[in-house]
Amino acid sequence: MQNRRSFIRKSGLVLSAAALGGLAACSQTSSGGGGGEGGEDGGGGDLLSRLQEAGTITVGFAGEGPYSFDDDGELTGATLAMHREIFGELGIDNVEGKLTDWNSLIPGLNSQQFDAVSAGMSILPERCAEAAFSEPEFQYTTALMVPKGNPEGLENMQSFVDSGLTVATMSGAIESTYAKDLGLDSIEVGGPQDGVDALSSGNADAFALTAISLNWLAENSATDFEVTESFVAEIDGVKQVGAGGTVFRQEDTSLLDAYNEKLAEIIADPERYLSIVGDFGFTEEELPGGDDVRDPVRGRSVVPAVSPDPQNRLAPARPAQGRAGAMRTQEVIPRWMV
Repeated sequence: MQNRRSFIRKSGLVLSAAALGGLAACSQTSSGGGGGEGGEDGGGGDLLSRLQEAGTITVGFAGEGPYSFDDDGELTGATLAMHREIFGELGIDNVEGKLTDWNSLIPGLNSQQFDAVSAGMSILPERCAEAAFSEPEFQYTTALMVPKGNPEGLENMQSFVDSGLTVATMSGAIESTYAKDLGLDSIEVGGPQDGVDALSSGNADAFALTAISLNWLAENSATDFEVTESFVAEIDGVKQVGAGGTVFRQEDTSLLDAYNEKLAEIIADPERYLSIVGDFGFTEEELPGGDDVRDPVRGRSVVPAVSPDPQNRLAPARPAQGRAGAMRTQEVIPRWMV
């Protein structure tokens, strides 16, 4: 079975200079703007100081395992584990959560209902226009939850094209965008369990979500369904590989910068990374970086995901090594997921 890292490496996915500028903007904030109170960084320093003084940060979460969810009254998950590690190092020992509908996470953040979003949220340009993202914490691929035996032989999103079959996707998740881009018959559901219910009721023939989420759901709930092999979605001939991170308000620059500094130390140490998130089904394949795609501007690996250029006016990419060893040129539209 081909893993994600070898797929990305062999596919020769590359990014143009125009795309790289858009990607960098996702994890950076302006030091002169923002709507915070006081301070040269728009209030970011004030928030970090207040959180350190209080010793508590409140995060919004959507209840999606294995990222952030309530387990018999205990707030847990991979993103929560990451946050307890990083915020603890920043002198903020207590992480509290506020359960929030997925589509209300960024609006809730910006209306001061909580201090950050803990949901493994996909880094997308339209979201970057509303909030600031950390550097990537996880890489994602997609999978399908299907009836046992996969009677329709579904393998990926293209399997639904002109099939008469219906795919369920989670509202606000990247798979909903895939379904719309491909013109699929689809229904949107509110959360992972709703996707299982749609499958159980016959309202959908499959449920599409990140592979790590569906595998966790299948292993930790009583379902009569199975999960397909993970795949990289393809839109208009372009492979889509996603990445997720923590979300902050754009004015909270000092908090974001401090978080990114600690996160970089964890990402650079695979053993430490897995010691934090490994219990939730994450492996080194979900670790950003490695042999994927090197960003020459910021000196780290990046993952192609949704174009920050709405007109898709990207410069031609440099030649890339194809799977069969032949040199080929591929223009890749960056698609920062979830």
